[in-house]
Amino acid sequence: MRIIVLSLLMAVLSGCRDDRPNLPTDAAALSVHGKSVHRYDVIRLPSLGGTDSRAMAINNRGWVAGVSHHVDGTRRAVLWPDHGTIVSLGSLGGPHSTVARPGLNNAGMVVGISQVMEVDPLSEAWSCEATLALPVTNPRLACRGFWWEKGVLQELPTLGGTHAFANSVNESGLAVGWAETEVHDPTCTGVQVLQFHGALWDPRRGTVKALRPFPGDSSAAATGINARGQVVGISGDCDQAVGRFSARRAVLWEGDRVIEIPNLGGTTWHTPWAINARGDVVGFGNPAGPGDPEGAFISRAFYWRYGSPTVTNLGVLDGDLFSQANGINARGQMIGVSHGGPDGPRGVIWELDVKGDVVVTNLNNLIDLDENEVFELAHDLNDAGHIAGRIFNRANGDRVAVVLVPKPM
Repeated sequence: MRIIVLSLLMAVLSGCRDDRPNLPTDAAALSVHGKSVHRYDVIRLPSLGGTDSRAMAINNRGWVAGVSHHVDGTRRAVLWPDHGTIVSLGSLGGPHSTVARPGLNNAGMVVGISQVMEVDPLSEAWSCEATLALPVTNPRLACRGFWWEKGVLQELPTLGGTHAFANSVNESGLAVGWAETEVHDPTCTGVQVLQFHGALWDPRRGTVKALRPFPGDSSAAATGINARGQVVGISGDCDQAVGRFSARRAVLWEGDRVIEIPNLGGTTWHTPWAINARGDVVGFGNPAGPGDPEGAFISRAFYWRYGSPTVTNLGVLDGDLFSQANGINARGQMIGVSHGGPDGPRGVIWELDVKGDVVVTNLNNLIDLDENEVFELAHDLNDAGHIAGRIFNRANGDRVAVVLVPKPM
């Protein structure tokens, strides 16, 4: 294993095919018993020495970004520029950092979050700790977005408040996430105090632009950006700064215009998670059902074809209650997780079968693992269909970052 710091070269952007899947819009039309056209080789990525590593992003060059633990439990955002090399990206001074979402572009720019050595005067849990992306500190430290390029880690500005969260970056080097303002928002709940808006950063210029909520809403967060500069995210109340009533709407920002994306019928948790070059979106959201008006998490993965008046419920594996789609590539392949059943979380892929129906497949059926292991979550995929995710060992509790590479047909 090699642990090094690299200077990265610019990559030529890959072109996109225009072969959209013809997805159904009725959940009843989805097949859950089809078979994927590929099996996969499992490539285990090196760690920083601890027992928990997670591959969160993969670009078209096959580079992977994510998080790995040291032996003492501290977390570091990392880059795997090849399958045998791990690069620690450091932190902004605080004890922990991570790439919490697919924050890696084809040129090798990485975005993520890190604690700084600044105590939060309001002791907010904020999104960094409330999502468990970073451990809770006592006293609570401020969390900021970062960008990393060619061996240099730099902090991203907030919108006047304490915290920020960066999670996606496009081929032009524009990054998105969300950041607090200085407004004490009465729609906040729990320990959250300050309002937040979606944030669009141009890291090389040092600028940040607020992406305003949908009219009438209090707060917003951006979750993904594509090569065309289209941004997806959530809009709603301030709430706990983690989904729920903050995600009353899934939205799309195009320039200064914010558009509501159709949803699965519920009132909460409508969260677009990724957008491809054509503007097609995947994510998760609540259908209408018991518990939804109160903010219970009953999510289903969804697909939205850009401009469509409806979304597709992508369904779950047999025996599960919930699902979440995390990534979509230029070929229309979609990956994520199905969970809430006796078998625990399992990474899945949604593809078209020969009849044109959408098939959800348990990726564990397409790979070879040890007896106690499960591929529990698919985080991202590239246009070649390589999947970044993690394996969980039920015997010892270890988590290993992996890449699934399609075997030749």
